[in-house]
Amino acid sequence: MTATILPASASDLQPASARPRAIAHWLLFVAGLIFLMVIVGGITRLTESGLSITEWKPIAGAIPPLTEAQWEHAFALYQRTQEYQQVNRGMSLAEFKNIFVWEYLHRLLGRVIGLAFALPLLWFAAKRAIPAGYGPRLLLLLVLGGLQGAIGWWMVVSGLAQRTDVSHVRLAVHLLMALFIFGVIVWTTLDLLSPGAARRRMPTLGIWTLSALGLQLMLGAFVAGLDAGYAFNSWPLMGHELYPAAAPWLEPALRNLVDNPITVQFVHRWWAFVVLAFVVVLARRVKAAGGRRESMLIHSAVGTQILLGIWTLLSGVDLVVAVAHQGMGVLLLATTLTAAHKLQLLRDARPRAAPAAS
Repeated sequence: MTATILPASASDLQPASARPRAIAHWLLFVAGLIFLMVIVGGITRLTESGLSITEWKPIAGAIPPLTEAQWEHAFALYQRTQEYQQVNRGMSLAEFKNIFVWEYLHRLLGRVIGLAFALPLLWFAAKRAIPAGYGPRLLLLLVLGGLQGAIGWWMVVSGLAQRTDVSHVRLAVHLLMALFIFGVIVWTTLDLLSPGAARRRMPTLGIWTLSALGLQLMLGAFVAGLDAGYAFNSWPLMGHELYPAAAPWLEPALRNLVDNPITVQFVHRWWAFVVLAFVVVLARRVKAAGGRRESMLIHSAVGTQILLGIWTLLSGVDLVVAVAHQGMGVLLLATTLTAAHKLQLLRDARPRAAPAAS
């Protein structure tokens, strides 16, 4: 008679001090802060406030100007920029304060997020509360958070010399890094809340859907950085044509996908429906597997996002509508990750056929 040895469950492999649910709740809080950061970043871009602070002081910069002399000094630094010289010449100190506040809040939130991640991480590590296998991922997130701060300054620097605004390519890198960190946090949270805090792999359909969505988010950053949303405020046609024949064309042709505001707006308009197709397939697949709630969420998110995109155009890029569109993009990313994770979880939970007896 032989004994059958069963593999240990994921929960059996975790240290007794592990607190996966507590860590998941902490990560959800950090994800909420990143969502708020993206919203404030969108407002900063739309109000053209990003170049109002011309210095990078990670610690001392947490304190804003408090005296009139300090405000005058900050304003004098801004007056040296090409943005002031060519776009905002004659701006009053009061008007400067209005744009300063958004860039200041954006940077302050970055510092808050850094502390909200680093300090609890140290506490959980000291208490040995981090489940097995999650330490390297959390450490990577900490490093990426620091890198994101450097990318933010790299972006700002691009607008302080010869340009009147920041590089739209660097803006896209900055946004995509924020969304990547957000995505890893969401996926890690879902892993920690799954049975046994088991780590799941991304299903192939999820990879394709997220790739299509990532490209659309990059195009959205290009639209924002190039002010391409103002090029045509009609839909579905651009003026009276699908693509305006008289629009300027750059050489080589591939440059138009990055640097031509009209082409970027055109591709961003219609790539949304490629994303929609992938999302619908993912939603149906997860619903068929048993994830009806996740299917409803992702359907609602993608539909709302497309409607907000159209409304943004028709409104002439109204600030509130445009920021809502950007925020919904983050929520669409979250619901896509949730649907993909649920699909993999349900697949992993399927009973496996027992091996045939010899």
